[in-house]
Amino acid sequence: MTRSWAVLKRLLVGEPFASGRGSSLVLSKRYAIPLLAVNPISSIAYAPEQVFLVLGVAGTAAFALSPWTGLAIGAVMVAVIASYRYTVQAYPGGGGDYRVVTANFGPGAGRLAAAALVLDYILTVAVSTAAAVAAVDALVPGLRPWREWLAAAVIALLAAFNLRGLRVSGRVAAAVTVAFVAGVAAIVLTGLVRLATGEDLTAATAGQDAREGAQEWTSAALFLLCARAFAAGSVAVTGIETFTTRVRFFRPPRGRNAAAAITTVGAATVALFIGTVVLAFLTGAQTSANPRSDPDLRYPLLAQLADTVFGSSPAAVWPVMLATAAVLLLAANTAFVGFPQLASVFAEDSLLPRQLHKRGDRLVYSNGILILAVAAALLVVLYGGGAYELIGLYVVGVFLSMVLSHAAMSRHWRRVLDVERDPGRRARAHRARATAVAAVLACAAVLVIVAFTMFRRGGWIAVLIIGGCYLLMRAISTHYAAVRGEIELPKGKPPLPSRSHAIVLASSVNLPLMRMLSYAKAPRPDTITALTVNVDAAASRRLVAEWDRRRIGVPLTVLDSPYREITGPIVDYVKARRRDAPRDVVTVYLPEYVVGLGPQRGRLSRGYFNWSTSLLHNQTTKALHRQLKYEPGVMVCTVPWILGDSTEPPPLRRIPK
Repeated sequence: MTRSWAVLKRLLVGEPFASGRGSSLVLSKRYAIPLLAVNPISSIAYAPEQVFLVLGVAGTAAFALSPWTGLAIGAVMVAVIASYRYTVQAYPGGGGDYRVVTANFGPGAGRLAAAALVLDYILTVAVSTAAAVAAVDALVPGLRPWREWLAAAVIALLAAFNLRGLRVSGRVAAAVTVAFVAGVAAIVLTGLVRLATGEDLTAATAGQDAREGAQEWTSAALFLLCARAFAAGSVAVTGIETFTTRVRFFRPPRGRNAAAAITTVGAATVALFIGTVVLAFLTGAQTSANPRSDPDLRYPLLAQLADTVFGSSPAAVWPVMLATAAVLLLAANTAFVGFPQLASVFAEDSLLPRQLHKRGDRLVYSNGILILAVAAALLVVLYGGGAYELIGLYVVGVFLSMVLSHAAMSRHWRRVLDVERDPGRRARAHRARATAVAAVLACAAVLVIVAFTMFRRGGWIAVLIIGGCYLLMRAISTHYAAVRGEIELPKGKPPLPSRSHAIVLASSVNLPLMRMLSYAKAPRPDTITALTVNVDAAASRRLVAEWDRRRIGVPLTVLDSPYREITGPIVDYVKARRRDAPRDVVTVYLPEYVVGLGPQRGRLSRGYFNWSTSLLHNQTTKALHRQLKYEPGVMVCTVPWILGDSTEPPPLRRIPK
């Protein structure tokens, strides 16, 4: 089984990489900007659509509120982008929201930010893959019934790609990002120009919504609906925070170059988002949250706009949608790169199990990749593969971490003002703090709206996941802290055991027993005792007679067991030795029969013994090991005897005293 698993692992993952093969990645702004822009830019594929999905509940008349909603979301984006510009300059070493929050508010708030980031990365993969499948559905509608399973398959392929240690070329990623930006910009600019020249651009789905005018909406209800659309569309802000974790990708001066990149990418994202919303409003485009029940409204918003602006030309629509799917897959892939590294940081800080800090055979954090893939695929399947259904969860995680991060930066700049005396630097710190406060207020407003409007639509699940992650991280941190305190060396000289006692379990005189006695004698313990349990009087008498006849130089102790139990008397005997001398150490030697398939001659090596026959051995040894390992001052040593792969045994001889 071990060999079979190793072969399967090599087929799936590939040959291992040497440790020295890893290299750091430093990019110029020409490549770093398109490469890191994948996450924020990709939100254009689904964020504008969220505004119309929510407003569409009140009918097409409510779409008149979409431009104002888009402008409000743009204002939030500007505040967040401006604050993050100062963050990357204040923390040029990177670290992201978690490091910023921990440094300014302590480990408790840091754990909360870490829990929110875990949900953020999981939803990045889930939402991006679901939106990518939706983009492909626009070209091949026959795939629609299996969208959740296609998204899960895509997640599995991305996980396998990253488990093999493969990386997307920076030039390829930059080309895909530029193609997507060019495609969306072409749609927006062409559509606005055609509208400005008086052409009639009406989306094919305009006017098809039968719900229009079906009921009267009060001003308060419309306000709440508009607030909900504002919160859902604010998912366009996601991705900007990735720059704070990738500052090391830039050449020195890293902080200044990262700030310039954030400004460039942020400006492009805001412009494309607002332009898409305005164009969709002017053309009357519509969409639906339930593609199976509303097939005519199935098209993603970008596909509708491309179809409307370019006249249903496949030569124009196909490249745009393929670029959309590609940039969304790149966004999901960046989460597979970023989350395992972040999980490694959490593990290093004792927030997650230490196994997540270990690199796999291909120099990647394999455990983190697998956890992310399983969690994202599970959410995609449970929510039917729709990005709209997942947005409520996504927004909660994203904006909770942003609120904490910008609040931490506000405190950071307050501390800078307390010690800084240079007028120029104080003026800059005042501007940075005001920007951070504005970002906190904007993000907090979105978070509050989400709490009131999307809590029943999945927001409660996000709160549950974040709360569960926080409690888990707190428990893990507490456990590791207790372990460190317990195993830490004392200031003085550590106490040593007074004496050492060896106990060898004996059931018959044979080669494994002789090996155990030899090993027990090697450390030169103060006393050594062979131990057997009398469950069969005749067998016990034969063992004692053989022991005396062989003249083995180790005393044999026979324990009575009136109820024919083996483990209980042995455990009681060991405990009694410890009670008599609490400062002594007792080592118990147990035999272990290992089933081998080696090249030696004989029936055992020809298949008579295989992995299944291991169930026929070692049951008493396992039971004793389970009970004795919890006894303080007791060491359990198993001495293996490999069946079917042993060399010519030495003659049985008397163990010297």
